[in-house]
Amino acid sequence: MRRKGGQVAEHSNAERVQYARTGRIAHIQLNRPEKLNAFDREQVLALTDALREFDTDTDAWIAIISGTGSSFSSGADVGELRDRDTRASGAVDADHAGWLYRAANWKPVITAAHGHVLGLALGLVLQSDLRIATPATRFQVTETSRGLPAARYWSRLRFHAVSAFVDDVVLTGRAFSGAEAHAAGLLTALAPEGTHLELAWELAERVAANPPLSVRASVAARRAALQRFERDVIGDGLPPLHLTEDFRESVAAFAEKRAAGPFHAR
Repeated sequence: MRRKGGQVAEHSNAERVQYARTGRIAHIQLNRPEKLNAFDREQVLALTDALREFDTDTDAWIAIISGTGSSFSSGADVGELRDRDTRASGAVDADHAGWLYRAANWKPVITAAHGHVLGLALGLVLQSDLRIATPATRFQVTETSRGLPAARYWSRLRFHAVSAFVDDVVLTGRAFSGAEAHAAGLLTALAPEGTHLELAWELAERVAANPPLSVRASVAARRAALQRFERDVIGDGLPPLHLTEDFRESVAAFAEKRAAGPFHAR
């Protein structure tokens, strides 16, 4: 529902992702807390719709994306990953990693992260224009341990941080904290625990005080540079590792809470 002519406008997409606007600032909330805001197909489509709503909302000049409950998002829904078959595209396709590349008006987006930020969710955070997290936020490139290609995440991490750190977290697949992410240059700001949204609103208000067209020109330039760098890294495309036995074994082991393997290079 949207209230026109007032200070606040609200809209929700099947309750999965909530959209609200206060003045010039839109707030997009991932709202699947019982699943740590994991992205199944419905959640992907809901966020896509909310971002399109923001892009076409002439009264919204900047957006904050956050997650309800204990986490920003645990990434792709493992249940859907496990049910993937041999189709060329799976439950959460690689194209969905380009959410912010499909804008028409190039408005800035802030991600305010807490709790878990894994896999696909990390990709969204790295794509956003300004990034806030708490010291204890847990980031991870989960594609490595799931048997999926992580080149897209390497490129986005490398766009912001030094190579040694990026090589470490991508090749080992280890988790890293918000404090470590900030030290590596991945975050715009580090917020004390429980204050990530407050800091995001303060930052959004400072950005929204500027002439919008000059801000959007910078956003368009930044995202174009990120996308070019990503394309240079990926080249002709990512290998279809979701078709391999290693992928199926990794996802099954995670769902069944057991050690994965053995794996076989082919």
